[in-house]
Amino acid sequence: MLLMNKFWVILFHTYFHKLKSKSFIITTIITVIILMGITNMNTIINFFNKDDKGITVGVIHSDEQLYALFQQNMKLIDNNIQLETYETEWESKDAVEKEKADGYLILSADEKGLPAGNYKANSIADSEVPTKLQQALQQTKVAIATSQLGLQPEQIDQLYSPVSFEKAALVESAKTEEELNQARGLVYILLFVIYFSVVMYGSMIAMEVATEKSSRVMEILVSSVSPVTQMFAKILGIALLSLTQFAVILVVGYASLKQNLATQQNGMFEYVGLSEVPIATFVYAFIFFMLGYFLFATLAAFLGSLVSRIEDVQQMITPMTLLIVAAFLIAMFGLGDPDTTFIKVTSFIPFFAPMIMFLRVGMLEIPLWEVSLSIGLLVATIFALAIFGARVYKGGVLLYGKSSSFKDIKKALQLTKE
Repeated sequence: MLLMNKFWVILFHTYFHKLKSKSFIITTIITVIILMGITNMNTIINFFNKDDKGITVGVIHSDEQLYALFQQNMKLIDNNIQLETYETEWESKDAVEKEKADGYLILSADEKGLPAGNYKANSIADSEVPTKLQQALQQTKVAIATSQLGLQPEQIDQLYSPVSFEKAALVESAKTEEELNQARGLVYILLFVIYFSVVMYGSMIAMEVATEKSSRVMEILVSSVSPVTQMFAKILGIALLSLTQFAVILVVGYASLKQNLATQQNGMFEYVGLSEVPIATFVYAFIFFMLGYFLFATLAAFLGSLVSRIEDVQQMITPMTLLIVAAFLIAMFGLGDPDTTFIKVTSFIPFFAPMIMFLRVGMLEIPLWEVSLSIGLLVATIFALAIFGARVYKGGVLLYGKSSSFKDIKKALQLTKE
């Protein structure tokens, strides 16, 4: 009973200490501001573009018919790009220097009567305008070339009309292409959430342990509370902190998204397709997030116990961070083809499963036994790592001095036996 009281004391001390810290408050505020910016992106863009006069491109040409056809194609591609004709290149250059035009195009025809262009501007770093000009010029060339071949407009439309091509899954329970696109967007976002959360909160646990060791607070704690109790109290305390932060972010994000859904439904949120995603996907996201957190949090706790200086924390947890990065990169690869053998195999590897099995669950209809097996292996690994980590933590908190290698794990285990 007394042991449990000490456990809850450390847990809530860790939770409230971090909750009131400036870094946590600032991080939460910045994240909320960024989230509100994303969900209100159309409104922000329209606000800054309300006084935008558009883009003006000067055109020098000697063939009115060619220019008229080019101008017509330019309006079809981007009506915001305004074309102004000039007699000489000197006038065009002067207009660019006086900021009356963003650049100018020298429009000409070769010996076959096909158009050619030469675009000039103060800087060609912006590739959007030249690309659209080139597209309009290409369409102009196609129209002239097909006309020279004697093709009628109906024949040209038939030639360039898109081919009919449909995709359908033979398995009845498989997701449709639309459902896959919607799931892919949501999984992409949630993978980032899992990745950054595990990295951030895992590092926070390691830093917490190292900070206490560097201030010699650990010696006082060890004399009154079991190191194992400390480790799990800190892990659960930080877990509670992360859930608190997520709750704030989700409430603000949902309220902002709901308020702006009418203006955003034709943008990125239609691709994400929140309304079409099954509730099970969100449930699996929570399950794999929490399991991934406990896996790497336990790892971070005993790695943090091996260092005595805060400066050594990042070096010690680098292998753990690389594992998370590797899982994230594999998951990004799997977004394009989640049914490959490589993705299947890695989804059962515990250190990769939180991201990759979640990826498969979100995008495919996979057997329940595969998900259960992956979760079972993940839970077993967490327990094994917790037992081993507790032993290392118990001796690691008594280690002082510079930590330069993982040989300190052996020293920590030896101290545990003493």
